Amino acid sequence: MPRDDRSKLSRRAWITTTSGVIAAGLVRTQSDAIRLVAEEAPPQVADPTKVPGRLVSGVGSRAPAEQPERLIRAEALSSSSRTPLADLMGTITPADLHFERHHGGIPDIQLENHELLVHGMVDRPMVFRMSDLMRYPQVSRTHFLECSGNGGGVYSQTRMPTEVTVQAMDGLLSTSEWTGVPMSTILREVGVRRGASWILAEGGDAAVMSRSVPLDKVMDDSLLAYGQNGERIRPEQGYPLRLFNPGYEGNTSVKWLRRIEVTDQPTHTRDETSKYTDPLGDGTVRQFSLMMDAKSVITFPSYPYVLPEQGWWELRGLAWSGRGRITRVEVSTDGGRNWVDAALQGPILSKSTVRFRHLFDWSGSDTLILSRATDETGYVQPTVEQLWEARGPRTSYHQNHQRAWKIARTGEVTFGLGEMV
Repeated sequence: MPRDDRSKLSRRAWITTTSGVIAAGLVRTQSDAIRLVAEEAPPQVADPTKVPGRLVSGVGSRAPAEQPERLIRAEALSSSSRTPLADLMGTITPADLHFERHHGGIPDIQLENHELLVHGMVDRPMVFRMSDLMRYPQVSRTHFLECSGNGGGVYSQTRMPTEVTVQAMDGLLSTSEWTGVPMSTILREVGVRRGASWILAEGGDAAVMSRSVPLDKVMDDSLLAYGQNGERIRPEQGYPLRLFNPGYEGNTSVKWLRRIEVTDQPTHTRDETSKYTDPLGDGTVRQFSLMMDAKSVITFPSYPYVLPEQGWWELRGLAWSGRGRITRVEVSTDGGRNWVDAALQGPILSKSTVRFRHLFDWSGSDTLILSRATDETGYVQPTVEQLWEARGPRTSYHQNHQRAWKIARTGEVTFGLGEMV
């Protein structure tokens, strides 16, 4: 609309409004009408080029309109909060949005008082203060962390839900740059004895979370992590020290780490017998299912988004694998009958998330969209039927089946896995 027309419209609207309030007897004079209209008008946003902005501050903040939050499932000592995956860009999760999973609440631990005991089948049992660990050469690596129960709530339901968000379904996943000392460095310092094959990692929380981890894994790429995304690990992520096992289920990356015992067998603690084991369809139980297999999820479009019109849209999502790098992501826009390769956004790192994208032309009809990931070992993300056949429907752990979203003719997007089983 030309500027003059907008001006005329604005004046016309003002005259109509002021005349209306006078005629209604709400005010007696034109001056009263002007004052009333001014009071009820929406606040005017100052031209940022005409007024000074805010001053610098000690800690930055998000824009008022951008306030993503974790999803809290329950107010309990043993609970979780979930990352808003659909609200984020790139692959790195801001530290304050990294998912939480606690078994006894978040302990209050002081940096200067915290110690790590390393003992067991070693030549030189040692106690390390945080100041000691900080003297060792440090490394930084970007990896995902995923709870083994991620997605299990959807998988285990007898009737698949439709109104479920990416955050509620797969929000127990986050990616960070982790900084610390390689576990191999510390184990060489204490001297691992012949015959040792496992370690026990013990946390300093109220639950005394404890997990057994194969020694080969620990010597390969595990970290004693004290940094995350350029800062000290936050209390909910294990401050001041956690074990980090890239590609393994999250509970093995024990937080508030206080003890490492080198052993010749798994310890079979409460946390790896009564839980974090996978009941199978034949009545047996899968134990030490530590690796997180290849997985992907479309984050856009997803529930509760509504496509306002047909035409070209960019499908976006995340893929990851505990086995190594993602080499391929395929997407289907016809319920899995046909698949095409999605574009992967680099850098593609080992045991880290990768963004994938694909342009598709939505015709305005009912559509079922899916993704499936392949990693460098050749492992392909299975269908839910394949997963049920292999493991049965009884477990809620390691649910890496293909996810589906249904786009209705109205443009409404809902979880669509129920359309396929």
